[in-house]
Amino acid sequence: MTEDATRQGAPAPPEEPRVGDTPPFVQSALRVFDLSLSQMLWSRRTIFMLLVVGGPVIVAFTLRALVLVGLFDGDVDAGSLMSGADLFGLMFWVFYLGISVPLLGLFYGTALIADEVEDKTITYFFTRPISRGAVLVGKYLAYLVCTGLVVLPSLMIVFFLVMPLLGGSIGAGFPDLLKDLGLLAVGLAVYGAVFALVGAALKRPLLVGLVFIFGWEPGMLVVPGYMKRFTVRYYMQGLAPHSMPADDSVLGSVLAFLQSAEVIPSTAMSLTGLAVILAGGLALAIWLVERREYVLEQ
Repeated sequence: MTEDATRQGAPAPPEEPRVGDTPPFVQSALRVFDLSLSQMLWSRRTIFMLLVVGGPVIVAFTLRALVLVGLFDGDVDAGSLMSGADLFGLMFWVFYLGISVPLLGLFYGTALIADEVEDKTITYFFTRPISRGAVLVGKYLAYLVCTGLVVLPSLMIVFFLVMPLLGGSIGAGFPDLLKDLGLLAVGLAVYGAVFALVGAALKRPLLVGLVFIFGWEPGMLVVPGYMKRFTVRYYMQGLAPHSMPADDSVLGSVLAFLQSAEVIPSTAMSLTGLAVILAGGLALAIWLVERREYVLEQ
């Protein structure tokens, strides 16, 4: 009957999907992203993330309170050591680029696959007809959204609390705030890709990541030579000088010394270096996840 209908020009019934068919990479990654985002937002790591980004907010509230109660004057002369813009730049560089972004990249990036292995849920992903690389990319996108939803508002709160202090201006500093928000997003993306690779390559990557953040990167930045180019922070510096003081203050002198020592790369070199690290780290992580055999411990 079906053959007769087909011969007479009737439409053939739709072909049923085969068990071995694999959905497109992007579609699979978006499905994993949708599943992983809520899990990340309500995980124990979110508490850690709130503690990390909450520190600068507490400091900013404290400084603001000291001004309100009159313990020190909220206005300063032009020749003072630090203005509100300088103070915000210092907090941005130390608390966010120096601590928060690398730590969040470490604790989330290394856990993209390691958490599934530890919870023995990795088989639920890898036995489905989707690419292993799509699983990693979907969880990586969820990490970006999850951390961005917490870190970026934290920086905005600090900006509006600190910038008006000591003669600073919110209006004058707002363009730099937009640059800082973009720089935080870039930092989260690059560090996440680096530590996704570390998590995919090593069984217990946290120790290696901590050594990289607090040992390798600070050490290589002060060592003469080309080794500093194998750090993320080196390229981040090339995009961040606007956040650092550029006047005759102490911090401005430090920045001038770094620039004279050619520690800070150009903007083009920074963007190129960060793009290579992000793409290379994520591509290698996908390659390792696709080929590695994960053995669940009993």
